[in-house]
Amino acid sequence: MSMPRAKSQTRRKQPAYALIKAALAKRIRAGDVPPGTVLSESAIATLFGSSRSPVRQAFEQLEHIGLVRRFDGRGVIAGRREVEPRRVPITPDMLGLTGGPVEAVRSDAWDALYYKLEREIIYRSLFGRFRVSELALARHFRVGRTVARNLLLRAQAIGILEKGAKAHWYVVPLDEDRVRDIFELRATLEPLLLKSAATQIPAALLDRMAERLREGIRFRDRVGVGELDEIEGDLHIRCLGYGINREMIEALKRTHCAFVIGKHIQVALTAPQIDSFMDEHLVIVDALRAGDGDAAAATLRRHIEWSHSKVAGWIAEFRAINAISRVPYMV
Repeated sequence: MSMPRAKSQTRRKQPAYALIKAALAKRIRAGDVPPGTVLSESAIATLFGSSRSPVRQAFEQLEHIGLVRRFDGRGVIAGRREVEPRRVPITPDMLGLTGGPVEAVRSDAWDALYYKLEREIIYRSLFGRFRVSELALARHFRVGRTVARNLLLRAQAIGILEKGAKAHWYVVPLDEDRVRDIFELRATLEPLLLKSAATQIPAALLDRMAERLREGIRFRDRVGVGELDEIEGDLHIRCLGYGINREMIEALKRTHCAFVIGKHIQVALTAPQIDSFMDEHLVIVDALRAGDGDAAAATLRRHIEWSHSKVAGWIAEFRAINAISRVPYMV
């Protein structure tokens, strides 16, 4: 009985998305998950005992290495070959989870560490280029090097961190020009993608999004940072993922840092309440539910332009007070 416990303890040192990705990759390659099998976020999250956020990250990484692909529906399709989608029950046996949901993939602790790291990166990005020490980060958070590296890779994925010479990690500077360029790219591409996606987004998905937004607006004081991230992703990532231009979708991945900039800066400014953007999202989602892609796209463009104005103001205020403190893993 000692061996399984030791293995479980080792697994807990990895973030949830990495564990889910590794498990799915192994089973897809082995053929236990047949080519064409449709994998949904909700089904996989239930089997692994996780939230949908790490499943979404796992899908993105599996897509990047070619083990799954997107299609005109919810979720992803297993396998490299172009085969027809097969909607079959995803069982624990298929994924090697006969013991039930894997407790080790519950990611709340790793998410908390990541948001701390993300915040410090965003703060420093407004003042230039800083080096991040992977070893010092691991010691500061009291985690292994693998966990520290995965946290850094997560920050790299949204464009706030990059690798430079000698594989050193660096904060990507965020000056006025880059912020302007990011929002200009979003304001140009996102409305076009949303318009092309309007008739492809499942009605059930839009209904759930609207319900989630209304609940979030009603209880906005209780909505946490992680949930705000997921709600942001509902519109700006998942809905746009139904767009027909895959190159636009890839280009927009470089702008995902825009989703987190304002959130962290507002915390530093001790704003009484984080601007949640949910009211604006609900207007867009309701237009999509009504089948009015033109109105949804036009409203999305105004939403992005207004967001740029707000973020630019918060950045100017933040720079004026220079509200950053020293952390041992950044120089």
